[in-house]
Amino acid sequence: MKLKTKPFSDQVAIVTGGATGIGRSFTEALALAGAKVVIASRRADVLRSAADEINAMHGAERVFPYEFDIRDRLKIEELVADVFSRWQSIDMLINNSGLAVPESVEDITDKGWDTVMETNLRGVMQLVRQVLPHMRANRFGDIVNISSQAGKHGYAAVPSYCASKFGLLGYAEALRDDVGKAGVNVRVFNLCPGLVDVENSRMDQEPREGFIHVSNMARTLMYALSLDRNVVLEDINLYAR
Repeated sequence: MKLKTKPFSDQVAIVTGGATGIGRSFTEALALAGAKVVIASRRADVLRSAADEINAMHGAERVFPYEFDIRDRLKIEELVADVFSRWQSIDMLINNSGLAVPESVEDITDKGWDTVMETNLRGVMQLVRQVLPHMRANRFGDIVNISSQAGKHGYAAVPSYCASKFGLLGYAEALRDDVGKAGVNVRVFNLCPGLVDVENSRMDQEPREGFIHVSNMARTLMYALSLDRNVVLEDINLYAR
């Protein structure tokens, strides 16, 4: 059976943390391709500024700010309901929001652990739980998870972050297995970057030593999305030499 495809100009994407850093690079790339991009995070002023700047670049409204907290289940439900109500479709979910709380193994606090897990893992699960039924019904979707090399290797300074990113990859594997066994036209991609320079983000700027330029994240995303719908692309590792 031929799998459904859609041009980017007909797609609606949600990018958590899409106003800054790696998320902004994704937003810019998707908007350039013609997609409608809902950028969702907590800081309304940063969201509005990013949307205005990117929309001005294209002379069209392609980026839409949405204030929400990924740690709040009700806000997640509202985000997904509002986006679907407006466009009757959610074609792409990019789980980009994330944070780290530096604490040693012996000094981990319950608050630090919970903050990291709720942001990096539980929030992703709750978003997917809300979005996936729409993708199933529309017979099309892509879910992109931004993990980390800390999801592949343990680092003493950020044990909770490592645990959350390892967990994200495990959850994503289960998700891929679920949609695969159901024969659903939903792809699951995991990007696992090392250090990404989000400060020197202009194309004429060189990244710091040991970092990759943030534009590599956007190019990797667009490459993955360009593949045939029946291609499985598992964890994508990218880091500086």
